[in-house]
Amino acid sequence: FESIIDATVQVEKFRINRLTSWKSTWQKKVDTFQELNTKMLSLKTAMEGMDTLSEFMVKSSSSGDASVLSATADSTAQSAAHTVQVNQLAKNDVWVGTHAFSSTTATVNTTSSAQSFSYTYGGTSVSVEIGSGTTLQGLVNAINTDPDNPGVRAAAIKVADGDYRLQVWGMDLGGDYQFSVNAGSTLSNVKASNMGETQNAQNSQIKVDGFPSAAGAWIERSSNSLTDVIQGLTLNLKGVGTTTVTTAVDAEAVKENVRTFVDKVNEVRQYILDITKFNSTSQEGSILTGNYGVQLISTQLKELVAGKGTGFDYNDDAISVLSQIGITTDASEDSVTRGLLLLDEETLDEALTANPDGVAELLAADYIGGSDSSDFSYYSHIDNLTKAGTYKLSYSVDASGNITGATMNGHAVTVDNTTHEITGVHGNDEGGLVVKVTNLTAGTYSGEVRLKQGKAGELAESLKDLTSSTSGPLHVLEDNYQDIMDNIDKKIEREEVRIEKLEEHLRERYARLEALLGNYNNISTSLSNQINQLPSGSS
Repeated sequence: FESIIDATVQVEKFRINRLTSWKSTWQKKVDTFQELNTKMLSLKTAMEGMDTLSEFMVKSSSSGDASVLSATADSTAQSAAHTVQVNQLAKNDVWVGTHAFSSTTATVNTTSSAQSFSYTYGGTSVSVEIGSGTTLQGLVNAINTDPDNPGVRAAAIKVADGDYRLQVWGMDLGGDYQFSVNAGSTLSNVKASNMGETQNAQNSQIKVDGFPSAAGAWIERSSNSLTDVIQGLTLNLKGVGTTTVTTAVDAEAVKENVRTFVDKVNEVRQYILDITKFNSTSQEGSILTGNYGVQLISTQLKELVAGKGTGFDYNDDAISVLSQIGITTDASEDSVTRGLLLLDEETLDEALTANPDGVAELLAADYIGGSDSSDFSYYSHIDNLTKAGTYKLSYSVDASGNITGATMNGHAVTVDNTTHEITGVHGNDEGGLVVKVTNLTAGTYSGEVRLKQGKAGELAESLKDLTSSTSGPLHVLEDNYQDIMDNIDKKIEREEVRIEKLEEHLRERYARLEALLGNYNNISTSLSNQINQLPSGSS
């Protein structure tokens, strides 16, 4: 009976097995969603690492004489060569005492009362109280730990055995940071009369391409790292002399950014192809073949890559689509890379040679403004509010030179006739976009204002929405599928309760049957015994 009950229960569990298998299918879909989401987040991170010109447009700078200076360039540096003459380096002020102390524990204040060490640094005067019996090392500590210290440091330097001197130096470079011991300093053996300057504070001095040309005239800075002399260049001065600084686009580094763009997009595309492919031979689909959420993501990413750059114009921009820099989609029917991006490096090389800035803008323009009219110009926008795009502007100027009837993309705007500025209203895509009207001649004018965003930035923003943990399509589908799995769990739970009750019922029935059979067995045994006890031959 036990084996009969077990077999019956196992037969009844076929519905649970079917439900469990069904749930497993949904769970695989959720796991696949999560893996796709992970790959999309990886793509988003990669795009965010190259969505500005400073990140994408790598430029290199070299110095003809590294002993004179070294240079680094950012994306704003122009490809050019400059002659830089360094006349002197910026230095800090250094002073050393002329009085020799026998050791660092020698007393500097031999009086019975407190004395003062008074000095001026960078125009700030400070007086440090030095107690009776203070040693040379104690004086050093008092100067360094003084809360009013404006930026000097002190040390006890050993000249020879039994000859220790006080050294004080400024922490800042530049001629404005001079150090001097004040005449009112009362500390014995550490006065203005027995402190000597060993290095004078001074500014760095350079000429760039012979400028300034006047004799004795120099470009001066209070640093040896100059960031504001040549646009986009940081000059790190190292020694006196003349050298040539050459700046150029690092074509290989830019190409590597383009390769990364293609590779990262293809990682997501390949995964989508794998999870949605259909085998025409076996007539079987993959785990997410035909899934509308994945199709939505695939279509959106393809459109972003294939379309014109946001805010770009086919006529005004020499480069406005990825195919112009060698990035295309493989559409060959039998190709193993069908549906993936291909990079023609020869085309990319030609584009980088002819128009490196155009290549960089297409991939990494970070809200670069412009217009198609000489009557008005792009002025500014608000980060994280104004959206990239192309906006149609129309307005009139009356006889008094006032702007009237202005609209942007057909929407109302605000007009400032004092500054002659037209501003998009919040709540619209152009919100915060400011246009400067330059032609105030009476008449009616129209044109376009553009705010460019590169492909990397477009992808990053789109992926931010697609991977949203609240409104992203994968998240919505995952929630829906989780609801389905929760309902399956409830059905499984109900089946388990039903089968448990069935098993209890079967055991009760078979127990009664077993008891009845046992009773019949007893009767049978009793009758057999009685029959066996009858005399032989009786009937």
